[in-house]
Amino acid sequence: MYSKEEAQQLKREFWIDFAEKYTRKWVLYDTKIKDFSFKFYVDNKKAQVLIDMEHRNQDIRISYFEKLEALKIILEEEFIKDLVFEKNFVLENGKIISRIWVEKLGVSVSNKKYWDEIFDFLNEKMHALEMFFLEYDEFIKAI
Repeated sequence: MYSKEEAQQLKREFWIDFAEKYTRKWVLYDTKIKDFSFKFYVDNKKAQVLIDMEHRNQDIRISYFEKLEALKIILEEEFIKDLVFEKNFVLENGKIISRIWVEKLGVSVSNKKYWDEIFDFLNEKMHALEMFFLEYDEFIKAI
């Protein structure tokens, strides 16, 4: 078991190694849509690639979600399978957002033997979501 400081250092090392393996600029927060972002997440049980829609105005947030939901068949057939769509996802702090994600279970950021597998998963899935977004961003932005 790692101390809190050791766990934080290991996570820092993980992200540094990931950035060195995949040296490219990700879209992430640079979507040109307010409170609409792509995110990476890893812990000791899973790795995830997420699209978070966090707009304070619920109607706007749901409009973005429904735009993506309307493209679900295209998204899954041409870009990425096994996505989870949740219109009202509750964060730990109680905030309600809309989230779409794909995950890989059975991997751990604390075990370096999984790192390459996680890196490849994160790269492949985020690249697919970005390619989808770049192709359909004008449609998504037009709410």
